[in-house]
Amino acid sequence: MGEKLVLYGFERSPPVRAVLLTLNALNLEFELIPVDTFKGEQNSEEHLKKNPAHTIPVLEVDGKYISDSHAIIAFLASKYGKDDSLYPKDLYQRAIVDQRLHYENGVIFNETMKQRLRALFSSEQPQAAAEEAFKAVRDVYTVLETYLNQNKYMATDHLTIADFSLLTTVTVLNLVVPVVADKWPKLTAWLENMKQLPYYEKANAKGLKATEDVIKPILAKYKA
Repeated sequence: MGEKLVLYGFERSPPVRAVLLTLNALNLEFELIPVDTFKGEQNSEEHLKKNPAHTIPVLEVDGKYISDSHAIIAFLASKYGKDDSLYPKDLYQRAIVDQRLHYENGVIFNETMKQRLRALFSSEQPQAAAEEAFKAVRDVYTVLETYLNQNKYMATDHLTIADFSLLTTVTVLNLVVPVVADKWPKLTAWLENMKQLPYYEKANAKGLKATEDVIKPILAKYKA
């Protein structure tokens, strides 16, 4: 590979971790340049030149920029994959992978995490907000359990980029409402299977621990 890959973002971000998982799965060399959204660094003039939507992650490939984790991981798998297993060329299988990515983005990340869970920290009725958030998380788990009734992994019977994207958000939700085997056995097994990936610790667990350190004290007063 001749291109230089530079990833802008920080490891507490689930979308950034989805890209880290993909880069590691493909055994690609890259440079990670921190952009801390908690400090507002995504709004800097320098970052806005790369991504006017002021979000992370952003991937730089030889001076060209790609934003949005789903677009980035699809690009990486398509361009650098030794085969099409991570992002199948078969149109039906690819559509299923894409659907899982859209579900993760639209429902899990934007609705459940950014709206429901954030309400826990700002609502005037925190207990009511907590109950709504916990229900939303359980609903997500039930949908994912149904997906896994059809396949060993989230989209097919083998690992795809859909698993990477979902792993990063589900592991955050798991801090809020634990995934338990008696309610979601297949989701529990999938999580344990994903944690066995040789690059899981450096690509997901490190950033997840930083997230846990921030939200666990806040969540301690609520009961899922």
